Amino acid sequence: MEEKKFKPFIPADRILPEITPVSIVLGILLAVLFGAANAYLGLRVGMTISASIPAAVISMGIIRIIMKRDSILENNMVQTIGSAGESLAAGAIFTLPALFMWAKESNAISKPSFWVIATVSLCAAILGLIFMVPLRSALIVEEHGVLPFPEGTACAEVLLAGEEGGEKSKLVFSGLGISTLYKFIADGIKLFPSEIDWSIKSIGSGFGADILPSLAGVGFICGKKISAYLFAGGILGWFVAIPLINLFGGTIQIAPAKVPVNELGVWGVWSNYIRYVGAGAVATGGIISLIKSLPTIIKTFKKAVGGFGHKEATEERTNRDLSTKFLLILALIIVVVIWLLPAIPVGLLGALIIVLFGFFFATVSSRMVGIVGSSNNPVSGMTIATLIIATALLKSTGHTGVAGMISAICIGTIICIIACMAGDISQDLKTGYIVGATPKNQQIGELIGSVAAALAIGGIMFLLDKAWGFGSKELPAPQATLMKLVVEGVMGGNLPWGLVITGAGIGIAIEVIGIPVLPVAVGLYLPIHLSTPIFIGGLLRAWFDKKGEAGKEAGENGVLFGSGLIAGEGLMGIILALLAIIPVSKGVSVLSTIDMGGKLGNAGGLIFFIALMALFYVFSKKKIKK
Repeated sequence: MEEKKFKPFIPADRILPEITPVSIVLGILLAVLFGAANAYLGLRVGMTISASIPAAVISMGIIRIIMKRDSILENNMVQTIGSAGESLAAGAIFTLPALFMWAKESNAISKPSFWVIATVSLCAAILGLIFMVPLRSALIVEEHGVLPFPEGTACAEVLLAGEEGGEKSKLVFSGLGISTLYKFIADGIKLFPSEIDWSIKSIGSGFGADILPSLAGVGFICGKKISAYLFAGGILGWFVAIPLINLFGGTIQIAPAKVPVNELGVWGVWSNYIRYVGAGAVATGGIISLIKSLPTIIKTFKKAVGGFGHKEATEERTNRDLSTKFLLILALIIVVVIWLLPAIPVGLLGALIIVLFGFFFATVSSRMVGIVGSSNNPVSGMTIATLIIATALLKSTGHTGVAGMISAICIGTIICIIACMAGDISQDLKTGYIVGATPKNQQIGELIGSVAAALAIGGIMFLLDKAWGFGSKELPAPQATLMKLVVEGVMGGNLPWGLVITGAGIGIAIEVIGIPVLPVAVGLYLPIHLSTPIFIGGLLRAWFDKKGEAGKEAGENGVLFGSGLIAGEGLMGIILALLAIIPVSKGVSVLSTIDMGGKLGNAGGLIFFIALMALFYVFSKKKIKK
């Protein structure tokens, strides 16, 4: 069998340092850094990126070059701990901001406390680990060579090319520095607007772009195909749907808008109609993805259930997991905490729903990332399906109104984080399987990273909310807004089903012609201003991909530089949030005193973005010394 033939890079009988003070401290720092960066990115554009490869590269640059330490397993532990931050952040910011938005809309609701966010996030992250452990043998070992696990395999290749680590880490840090400076100029001193926009009155619509480094980086990492699907969704919304609504709406008032269509403007039409159509398409895409994966899901689910009953293999270091007894006790404690803790108002029914859906979607997520990678994992679809079912069940059992909606979001948050964590952990375990790490040590590393990220995410969310507020132009929180709309619509029975069903129909039509629904649906749901720069980044990646083997190194370099761009913008976003809440005088913040009001205008923004893309090209083409 394939798994018996495979020989890891570090044999099972060889012992190297893994969990060390250096790997723990550096891993925690990267977990917080990439957790903060992904939180900002997700709240700004509704997408997050995997941190495993940039974390591994940064680790190698610091450990091998600066500290002169030489253990591939120690480097692997750093990326294992570090990547936990971005996956936990992704699950949290896709859902929890809904609670902040409800608190602003009603005096009857208070914002969740720091400890509520930390507790919910930590419980979910640990459940994701518990549910993933019995899947390791089935997915990582038995199907080695069958499931590619793209990010996990790529991260292993980076670690194995250790002699290049110091040089390659410079690409990440270069991207981080350039992006930090660019973000400060655009959104700090506001020399030029970070969002350029043009009105097209002849068709009753508009066009524009958020000319930010992170979006170009996302597009390059995703590649041309996915970024083109996103852009196609944006075209469908802004050059088909919005013009049609303006053409036929005229002076008619159409719910949910409270004024006639011709008084809404382009953004009003998008807010009142297009995002509901997009929500229907996103939900349909997620459900279709789940239905298509049912055979493999059932197969994996059966293996996972059986995995809890197997005895731990202790004879080989590379096949040791955390004990089943420990995991079951830990799972029981977490379920009791979720059930009894007043801060997590889900009750016994909610706790049971979480266990059932959590284990199911952990298997779905782990299998999906093994096939299509973390970037294409339909976590949004899983969360929407959970929210619809959970809200309906809560409503039918008398848990209605505000309390019922809060419970539904808490359930959805935990499921979302479970799915994100399970997918990330499976990629990390795949990396470890290839390089010869100890699975048990990696699982302990995931626990360490989860605790650090859970404590950090609450502070990050409060900081960003105080600086700009969720749902604002600076932080639209598109995924959380979508989850909020779904819960409100199901609980209140006032969801504009005509628009949602229209989106579902579009999703089905896209599936019929053989195009992946989710990326197109997400592009339809988001403003075209976000998908435009993503598409430009994807076009740059396509340029290198056309060069064949000659462009392969440039593509790899670009992924590292793009990861730095994303991390740098996220880091500067946190710094700007701090400047926005530090007062100079009453009602005046540090950030407002350096505001130049976009003096260079759209033209200046275009020039800066072109310069950024030129730098992207130059650094991608840079030759790395072997």
